[in-house]
Amino acid sequence: MNELVTRVADNVGIAPDTAEKAVGMMLGFLQREADDGAVARMIEAIPGAAELVARFNGEGQGGGGLLGGLMASFGGGVMALGQQLMGLGLGMGEITSLAKETIKVAREHAGDETVDTVVSSVPGLSQFV
Repeated sequence: MNELVTRVADNVGIAPDTAEKAVGMMLGFLQREADDGAVARMIEAIPGAAELVARFNGEGQGGGGLLGGLMASFGGGVMALGQQLMGLGLGMGEITSLAKETIKVAREHAGDETVDTVVSSVPGLSQFV
């Protein structure tokens, strides 16, 4: 298990396997939705992040019942990611903590400028981090 997953599991208070999947899903979402250059630099800078994206990028796609279908029809975005993470059993407080801790680690490895570009390029993300 890598540093990012360990920190998220410990600081959010969730099981390591759930943290691993949730972080992979979040980074995969950012890879699809954020500024291409900045998110690529960010993922490359975080040890183990590329592997998490490769393993969990497709997790949670689709599904979600009627609400998930409605969100997908509106382009998904942050709300669809939240729905996917809730599907892992995470509550809103845990999802917010997950996002903040992931972004904190990203800042440590990729720097503020890169991470700020990633966050500002995803509508609605800044309110969670």
